Amino acid sequence: MSLYPTLEDMKVDHMMKAQFQAESQYDVPPISNKEHIVPSAPSYNSSAVLYPLLGEYMGMELSEAVIAENMPEYSLVNRSSVTVSVPVPSGPIAGMVAPLSGQSLGLQRSQVTNGIRELILCKDKDGKIGLRVQAVSNGIFVCLVSQNSPAALAGLRFGDQILSINDISVAGCTMDQVHKMLRNTDVNGIRVVIRDRPFERTVTMHKDSAGYIGFQFKNGKIIALFKDSSAARNGLLTDHQLLEINGKNVIGLKDKEITAEIENGGDIVTITIIPSYIYEHMIKKMNTSLLKTLMDHSVPDV
Repeated sequence: MSLYPTLEDMKVDHMMKAQFQAESQYDVPPISNKEHIVPSAPSYNSSAVLYPLLGEYMGMELSEAVIAENMPEYSLVNRSSVTVSVPVPSGPIAGMVAPLSGQSLGLQRSQVTNGIRELILCKDKDGKIGLRVQAVSNGIFVCLVSQNSPAALAGLRFGDQILSINDISVAGCTMDQVHKMLRNTDVNGIRVVIRDRPFERTVTMHKDSAGYIGFQFKNGKIIALFKDSSAARNGLLTDHQLLEINGKNVIGLKDKEITAEIENGGDIVTITIIPSYIYEHMIKKMNTSLLKTLMDHSVPDV
């Protein structure tokens, strides 16, 4: 089954396939240079079928193999199972069909896999890793990644779920217990296993002729959608918090700064969102000024 990053991609892909099918009906089959041997006239057999086989008709060789080679559109073998292959630009996800947005760097930077990976961290010269966590539903989640910290360099992001630290499961631990565990680790070789942002998802949208994608937000929270906009067509929801614009973290930024990121993000914009009630729970014990001054707002490498 094909995956489409946007509704617009799906429609264009369907149009491409329909055009390919229409053009294939008028393809002229190649002329074969193969010399045909005229078989001798068959002898009559009363026990044979009423009508002669194709290979015996008027002395012409009309076997299925010859038909498939010279007249594929009339082949009985292929008629019942026609497949259409349309060239697709390379995308960040296997099987993705993205004729419009497949080359978007924002789409590639924003990929959320929900997969599990292991990271090897170290501490900086001040003995810090550069992250803070919060407990949510008996899980431990990253709620702050400091810029230029070992955590940022290792690729940790807001919303990553920490599963274990040095082979010790952190499920059911409190925020303070995990922070203490991290402080007591050695300087190097800190093994952290994470699940990639299980509460988050991405939505890719296309700007209209006026440069709009069709939603409003306040303090980073989506509060309204415009009817028939790309945001509405592609399933964006209200009561969700904007976390990233084209892969760049915007937590703690002012609304005008987030708007500038969208305006400068090109014709195709991918945003990363999380339900607002989960976001509010994750940052409830944190000073909002820390999100502005400490959060890593760099653009991730592809």
